[in-house]
Amino acid sequence: MNARIPHEALPPSLDPQALQAFVDEKWDRAIIPALTDYIAIPAKSPAFDADWAKNAYLERVVRDAAQWVQAQKVSNLTLEVVRLPGRTPVIYFEAPATRKDNGDTVLMYGHLDKQPEFSGWRSGLGPWTPKYENGKLYGRGGADDGYAVYASLTAILSLDKQDVPRPRCVGLIETCEESGSYDLLPYVEALRDRMGHVALVVCLDSGAGNYDQLWMTTSLRGLVAGTLEVQVLEEGVHSGDSSGVVPSSFRILRHLLDRLEDSATGRLLPHGFHCEIPADRIEQVHAAARILGDEVWRRFPWSCGAEGGFVLPMTTEPEQALLNRTWKPTLSVTGAEGLPPLTSAGNVLRPRTAFKLSLRLPPLVDAVTAAQELKALLESDAPYNAKVLFKPDQGVATGWNAPESAAWLHEALDAASQQYYGAPCGYIGQGGTIPLMSLLQKGFPKSQFMVCGVLGPQSNAHGPNEFLHVPYGKRLTAAVAQTIAALPV
Repeated sequence: MNARIPHEALPPSLDPQALQAFVDEKWDRAIIPALTDYIAIPAKSPAFDADWAKNAYLERVVRDAAQWVQAQKVSNLTLEVVRLPGRTPVIYFEAPATRKDNGDTVLMYGHLDKQPEFSGWRSGLGPWTPKYENGKLYGRGGADDGYAVYASLTAILSLDKQDVPRPRCVGLIETCEESGSYDLLPYVEALRDRMGHVALVVCLDSGAGNYDQLWMTTSLRGLVAGTLEVQVLEEGVHSGDSSGVVPSSFRILRHLLDRLEDSATGRLLPHGFHCEIPADRIEQVHAAARILGDEVWRRFPWSCGAEGGFVLPMTTEPEQALLNRTWKPTLSVTGAEGLPPLTSAGNVLRPRTAFKLSLRLPPLVDAVTAAQELKALLESDAPYNAKVLFKPDQGVATGWNAPESAAWLHEALDAASQQYYGAPCGYIGQGGTIPLMSLLQKGFPKSQFMVCGVLGPQSNAHGPNEFLHVPYGKRLTAAVAQTIAALPV
């Protein structure tokens, strides 16, 4: 703890040492066991489990989380698992204010659906094999972000334990986030009146620049994902007989991608996929780069490259690396079809090639417009008159640029970071996407946002060896509690 925090910077009657001790015990005795059970359940998001309703894994994690919340005995708390026909369920809970109620609400958000398995887990680990080791809880979904509902309730409990007055808190926990949250909008509309006047949004689904201080997310990129398919034949044919006459579907697909991306630099070519970076975000990048230095790019698990050296990053300049991963559009190919495994790749000219594209967009670029432009760019004037189809995924998501923080929030975040981490609060953009943030900013334009999370260096969300840094999660929970209590009456 940092004794330099002046007493007047803390909410009245709050004992930060006792609060952290309560949070630590709750994590050790209740949250880690609950997350251990959660990780073991393959509750994949609907985009990765077409039979999600039949398999009922999402149903199971929702049930387990709901039972855990209700077992905590927050005074007068109500909870409902809300279900709309054909859509993944959400958990909605309300904890009435324990102070003079001025109508302000704190909305606490998280999700329980997960990314698919992916390969490369080290021996003894796996996506559905939870393991707690050296303060890290390994397995899919614990940090991204199954812990959120448990940490949110614990933050509320920690204030009530000390009789610290707090505002009304509601929770919205979805099960479609990793698919683009396409199920969530109908729920937000259905629950809007019940949520009331949202003064502060607390989102625990984001990342951290390091594990040494509280980090606030100031922007999120948007996402257009989809499948690009090229077909030239009805069936595969002998490559010796056909090559030189039948064009390769792979070469055509490569040609189409050249319309989108400069393969030499990775720069996206369409002007509409770029935006002007606000001056205050550039200033925050300067500050974050000074704190993080080369760790901005060293944090990734680089492979050995040519002549025994490591593969080089696209830039080793920290500021440029931060801008590239937060405010520049980038393309990734995340999957492929039509390519047989190497062990069964015979001399056949394949009839089709399909790539799964993931296009990250700057925070201020409209994703729906970008998806339309991308489809037109890829499908028009097909080489050799080949059959070309780009099918965007259902979960197209626009990015988010945080509104200016009110003075009370800025002060509260810095006080919480100093109190529980012993360092000032840091501010950083994130390259990922949380679709709800843009939606909430439009629906509640006067809201303040506390977007943060436990996904720091090497935590590797979506990939192998994903982990939750438990000591950071404990401090983050305490910081969230203190910040909620600081919301002005």
